[in-house]
Amino acid sequence: MMKFLSRIVFWVSGWKLNIGWPKDLKKAVLIAIPHTSNWDLLYARAAFFLMDIPVMFTIKKEVMVGPLGWLIKALGGIAIDRKRVPGGRKQTYTEAMTTMLKESEELVIMVTPEGTRSYAPKWKSGFYHIALGANVPIVIGYLDYKKKEAGIGPVIYPNGNMDEQIEEMKGFGRTVTPKYPEKGIR
Repeated sequence: MMKFLSRIVFWVSGWKLNIGWPKDLKKAVLIAIPHTSNWDLLYARAAFFLMDIPVMFTIKKEVMVGPLGWLIKALGGIAIDRKRVPGGRKQTYTEAMTTMLKESEELVIMVTPEGTRSYAPKWKSGFYHIALGANVPIVIGYLDYKKKEAGIGPVIYPNGNMDEQIEEMKGFGRTVTPKYPEKGIR
């Protein structure tokens, strides 16, 4: 049903796909860039349904109840349980997502590294730490509003040189046009 609705969204809006998901890649952190509009979720989610990429996004477990929880789950939401870890503190979202990836045979978690729809000169680094800790690649998913194209960009294997690799990812992000260019990657 979601794939059918996604086809309608792309047909009505005139968007196209640039499918480039690496064959046999079953676990990854997918960063969705640039993120400047609420429309990004609609087009990105539809694109991943059409590409048959089982992308999930995380949300607090407290939100995943009742009808809203069912809808979020249908769209690919998975609950994050920040359970207590030895020492009594709650685990961080980064720790929880790293554990989820390590324990899963197949899981692609989508993250927006800007952490906001506004311009962000510095990206949040949790996605990088998750990929490094779970020993999975970072795949760039993008939306180019000028071309009306949703696609898959480079695959980055974290090597510990976070600043250099994030700058490489931002470099790719500068090649696509966000809905609101003034809020995009600089």
